[in-house]
Amino acid sequence: MYVRHLSVTDFRSWIGAEVPFDAGPSVLVGPNGQGKTNLVEAIGYAATLSSHRVATDAPMVRRGAERAVVRTAVVHAGRELLVELEINPGRANRARLNRSALPRAREVLGVLRTVLFAPEDLALVRGDPAERRRFLDELLVTRSPRYAGVRADYERALRQRNSLLKTAAFGRRAASAHGGSGGRAAGDLRTLDVWDQHLARFGAELMAGRLALVADLAPHLELGYAEIAGGRRAGTASARYASSLGDALPDDELAGVGREAAGREVLEAALLAALARDRGQELERGVTLVGPHRDELELRVGDLPAKGYASHGEAWSLALAGKLAAYELLCVDGGQPILILDDVFAELDGARRSRLAGVAAKAEQVLITAAVAEDVPVELHGARYDVFEGEVRRVR
Repeated sequence: MYVRHLSVTDFRSWIGAEVPFDAGPSVLVGPNGQGKTNLVEAIGYAATLSSHRVATDAPMVRRGAERAVVRTAVVHAGRELLVELEINPGRANRARLNRSALPRAREVLGVLRTVLFAPEDLALVRGDPAERRRFLDELLVTRSPRYAGVRADYERALRQRNSLLKTAAFGRRAASAHGGSGGRAAGDLRTLDVWDQHLARFGAELMAGRLALVADLAPHLELGYAEIAGGRRAGTASARYASSLGDALPDDELAGVGREAAGREVLEAALLAALARDRGQELERGVTLVGPHRDELELRVGDLPAKGYASHGEAWSLALAGKLAAYELLCVDGGQPILILDDVFAELDGARRSRLAGVAAKAEQVLITAAVAEDVPVELHGARYDVFEGEVRRVR
């Protein structure tokens, strides 16, 4: 798989740009602030419908413009597909595939697959659990696009349930203060029971997908860390899915329930039990305390958790190993994704730079951004594009 052509209109700093690509390495070179990252961000957005830099769509639309458009011509197994996305902040985004409109933008997921590594990905190791959940969910959707709908359904159920928790808690307090019967609060709680069912059903499916994903990903992470960090002296890396279910389903039971339909039923029952157990606390706090939104991907180097204990070099190696593990896993699934390395070589020492180059050189297409061409290892000296003052010029 590779991107043959990228076209952007009113995306970030670009009024417009047309960039043809070949398979193999392509290096975009230019000083900081010239828009190199914006171009590879557009390709990543076409693959995932999200940005590695911001949480909302609005910053991706050029100031003063109403919308942005990203078009990518993708070649896979000898067939070319045109993906077109219209980004409309505050309104529904639109997607077209081979000029035909799609009912929902997320139906374009899976046409283009990318793995992007950027300096921001250090948050995969040092950031909050939400960063690691996002990593898992984006990879899960890339492997199986149907999980985009599962995640959307879960998030909708979570919003509704949290709203009801706050309303029910207010009603109970009001009834207690006025000596009332609490009829409204009882009604809110009956509605809450309904949303418990929805949350448990969608949450179990999302959790099952994540558990299976971590089981598949962990061996690649361990191998990738050893390759990037430099063998045995660097220690070993590992990954484990840590659930918020607690006593409702202990960790030793979690490992075997991620892949089968029966396992999803076990997870759904465990989620319902945990929601019932914690309802009193949830009503006091007005928030859902258990579910996939509270789970964690635990990364370790040796016997210690990476967050808080990993050195700077170990954290970089582990973050990079996580992305390379995702790349290897997608390759195993069938068809190489596009590997995007956004301004990462300047952050790595010589040994890690060389090891990363050795892995990246095997990719069907690798897109690289760098402020200075000398930062890019010689193994990846393919096509070169100079990016400067609103222009992209191929020079090699």
